[in-house]
Amino acid sequence: MGNRRLAGSIGLLLVVGLALLWLAGPYLGRGEDATWQRIQQSGIWRVGMDPSFPPFDLLDGEGQPTGYDVELAQALARRWDVELQIVAIGFDGLTDALLAGKIESVISALPYDPRLTEDLSYSASYFEAGIRLAVRNDSPVQSVGDLAGRRLAVEWGSNGDAIARRLQREDPSLQRLTFPGGQEALQALLTGEADGLLIDGVSLRLFQGSGAALKAAGPALESNPYAIALPVTAHLLRQEIDAALTEFVTTGFLAELEDRWFSEEKTQ
Repeated sequence: MGNRRLAGSIGLLLVVGLALLWLAGPYLGRGEDATWQRIQQSGIWRVGMDPSFPPFDLLDGEGQPTGYDVELAQALARRWDVELQIVAIGFDGLTDALLAGKIESVISALPYDPRLTEDLSYSASYFEAGIRLAVRNDSPVQSVGDLAGRRLAVEWGSNGDAIARRLQREDPSLQRLTFPGGQEALQALLTGEADGLLIDGVSLRLFQGSGAALKAAGPALESNPYAIALPVTAHLLRQEIDAALTEFVTTGFLAELEDRWFSEEKTQ
């Protein structure tokens, strides 16, 4: 009888132990991060970029990478006291290079893609490129909730157009004005033909940088965050990047970076 009780107790302990092991599985080995260790040991951080998307990534007059993403990467490298090595790669090849171990990170106006999270890890967002409602600086409109009976400009067939159609179904008093391009939609807003404009975050900042007197009203209506991609096992590197981005927001560094690279001087 005692042996049966002992066997039963051992069996119960095995079941409980296996259950705890299964629950802890995702957290086992989280103290190890070969990517972060390699960066620390070599003193070099290899970052992939496609230098063909100004003002985030471009080449200067001497053929050297420059832009918003470059300065962000440089700030991170300084924080860790390592050498930044930028590897120029076509946009479509960035993910493959990361998975192949040719680089440790991608910083290249890369949108977060939930479909790739089994293979890649993403940092917190450092730029929101999603669809925004833009209005003139003197407009009383503060969000899409203030658009009833007003006129909304969009580029025909764009993501903003799709959102405008949805808003119009929810409130038929909203007038949707379509234009062949973003520049024409912008002019409609600036001349008073429209009361609002739905546009992506990058175009909004470029228009502001070129001197257009407009502002964002409310949060992004369709989020498209740019983030730093890294290997899925690089949890320590991700923690270091996220901590730095949090500090960069708090100190205003990211805002300064954005203002500088979307200024009229940089966008011309």
